[in-house]
Formats: sequence, C-alpha cells, structure tokens
Amino acid sequence: MKLDQLRYSILYLAALALATAAVAAQSPMGPGGSPSQQQMPGQPQTTQGSPSNGAPIDPTAPTQNSFADQAFVKGAMEGSVAEVQLGQMAQEKAQSEDVKQYGQRMVQIHTQLSQQIKPVAKQLGVSEPKGPNKKEKQEIAKLQALSGPQFEEEYIRWMVKDHQKETKDFKEEMQMAQDPNVKQIARSDAPILEQHLHVIQQIAEKHNVAVEDKK
Repeated sequence: MKLDQLRYSILYLAALALATAAVAAQSPMGPGGSPSQQQMPGQPQTTQGSPSNGAPIDPTAPTQNSFADQAFVKGAMEGSVAEVQLGQMAQEKAQSEDVKQYGQRMVQIHTQLSQQIKPVAKQLGVSEPKGPNKKEKQEIAKLQALSGPQFEEEYIRWMVKDHQKETKDFKEEMQMAQDPNVKQIARSDAPILEQHLHVIQQIAEKHNVAVEDKK
C-alpha cells in the first residue's frame, strides 16, 4: 500500500511540474519574472533602439513631412519680406495710382502674414529670415534700377508671376501640410492671395502688360 502511495505521489509531482512549465511557456513574462522578448499577436512591434547603434529613437525628430512644412514656412516668410519691400518701392516709384495702392496693400497683407506665421515658425524651429531669398533679392535690385513706366511694367509682371506661385504653393500646402497650424495658415491665406492675383491681373490688363498666365 505504501509503495502504491509513493508511485502516486511521484506521478502527481511530475504532472504538476509539466503543467507549471506549460503555463510559464505561454506567459508574457520570461524567466525570473522579466517580460518575454516574444512579440504577442496583435501587438505593434516595438523597437528599443536604432538598428545601427542601439541609440533610443527620438519620436520628436523631424520627419520628411515636417521638413516640407518647415520649407513652406521659410519660403512664405522670405516671400513676405520681399513683398513688403517691393510694395514700399511701388508706393515711392510708381506713377499710376492703382499700382501705388496695390503696393500699399501688399505691405499691409504681408506684414500681417509675417506676424501670423512667426509663432508657427518658432514652433517648427524655423528661424526668422534676415531678408528675401536670392531670386527675390535679384528682382528687388532690378526694380531699384528702374523708374517710371519701366518700373511699373516690371513690378506688375513680377507681382503676377509671384502671386501665381504663392497661390499654387498655399493651395498645395492645404492638402499636404502635416502640422495643423501650417495647414490652417495655408487654408486661410490661399483665398486672399488668389484674390490679389486676380487684382494684379486686372491691373496688368489695364496697363497693357503682357504676362504669362499659369494655371
């Protein structure tokens, strides 16, 4: 009888050990209570570090999309600086009242746009530009050397070309922007820029200035 009890005890302990091992194998905790490295079904794959050097991944690091937003903001700020300078020049050098008034309007609108976009630029890490970009500086220098009808013609032509580009860029950014503040700026200002494009196109027609119509 004692022999049978001993055999039963041995079999019971062996079965208990096998059951314990099976539960441990299914648990997300590894040996010693540490989390298992095995990925559970339905869970997103986690990465502890960079594949190359094991350094932690920075979730705030700029992505390709954020670089695009930064480039848009930088270009908009540079463009506004150029528009203000050219608008001031038009008020001084233009002879026609409608061209003078248009220049004055550009100073007002693009000063407001600069103030609107500055906090967003700071948030994205975009420094305030010291001046227009290279192409815009060249146009400013060209207009500074002109006067009278020649100035007006070149200013009108440049305004049409510039507002065609700005309107296109802002409309594209409405669709492509990743930052919600950038998207909102593009959405609110695109119709204003398009309106000013129509105005300068009408001025060009009135002054018989031939411009390329880009859709």
